[in-house]
Amino acid sequence: MHVFELTKALIDIPSVTPEEDAIGLYLYNHLTRLAAKYTGVAGRIEVEPARHNVFAAFGTPVVTLSTHMDTVPPFIPSREDAEFIWGRGACDTKGIIASMLTVAEQLLEAGTTNFGLLFVVGEERNSAGACHAAEHHHLYPQGSRFIINGEPTSNQLALGSKGALRYEVIARGKMAHSAYPELGDSAINKLLDTLQALRQIELPVDAILGPGTLNIGTIHGGRAPNVIPDEARAELFIRLVNDSASTRAAFEAACANRPGIELNQVLEIPAIHMTAVAGLKTTVVAYTTDIPAFGRKWGQPLLCGPGTIHVAHTLDERVPKQELLEAVEIYKNLVRQLQTS
Repeated sequence: MHVFELTKALIDIPSVTPEEDAIGLYLYNHLTRLAAKYTGVAGRIEVEPARHNVFAAFGTPVVTLSTHMDTVPPFIPSREDAEFIWGRGACDTKGIIASMLTVAEQLLEAGTTNFGLLFVVGEERNSAGACHAAEHHHLYPQGSRFIINGEPTSNQLALGSKGALRYEVIARGKMAHSAYPELGDSAINKLLDTLQALRQIELPVDAILGPGTLNIGTIHGGRAPNVIPDEARAELFIRLVNDSASTRAAFEAACANRPGIELNQVLEIPAIHMTAVAGLKTTVVAYTTDIPAFGRKWGQPLLCGPGTIHVAHTLDERVPKQELLEAVEIYKNLVRQLQTS
């Protein structure tokens, strides 16, 4: 199947997290056929009920091609025009999967082995599949010294990706009739004051990754317009560019000695620095990936893929057809180059 047709076929299989079972079976069947034809091995590893990572190995893998199977909602079926393939997952990451499968077949037809493929669940939520593949590495084929992780980078090799630090801020107060505010204690006012203090924190700047950023993603609170609110909360997302210690200390200090304020850390993913490869253009990405979750258990990471993150997670998600063709050649050349490094 041509890479364009394969991309559309994959897009048309809904795989919104955590419902990856159907696409996992499709990929397992595809890889099983390749394994039978070219003396490889294919398998499924359960991460959670009805959620499986899918892998294949041909020889002893020196390089593993990997990306995630899940998408964000909502499901959007495929369509195409002269320039793009559209639909949910077109660039994040169904087009990437199609490119990797195409590369595998072309390498095997040319007699190249000693590589693997790994497709994981859950990247869009908590990297459950990548964490499982790292923690249970012994269940998979061994030997990989490099892992090429696929995410939309416009086919440029990422020199680094920002990390993530998520917090929930909870404010507690006392309800009262809004005509008598002195009888209550507004949790929303406490939350707003705390958020303003957090916004004043100067985040670190990295020479390659650039500045850290803070996003106040959600705010919830209150019961009615005429009631002094007794509870409010906000969710924060910080893009890390270096070790998190100074940022965590600053946020904890800003929330300390504020009665009724609670700061809870939800998630931390470290920032990652990667290396260049001769002949490939480079970039830096602000988003996080599965790479930190793999924890080097699958080898030295590289990050590259067709499409731009700027249209991922949108209703206009699409991938340029030309970039899909280019990705096939880039991945193929990377595998061969890394196998001899």
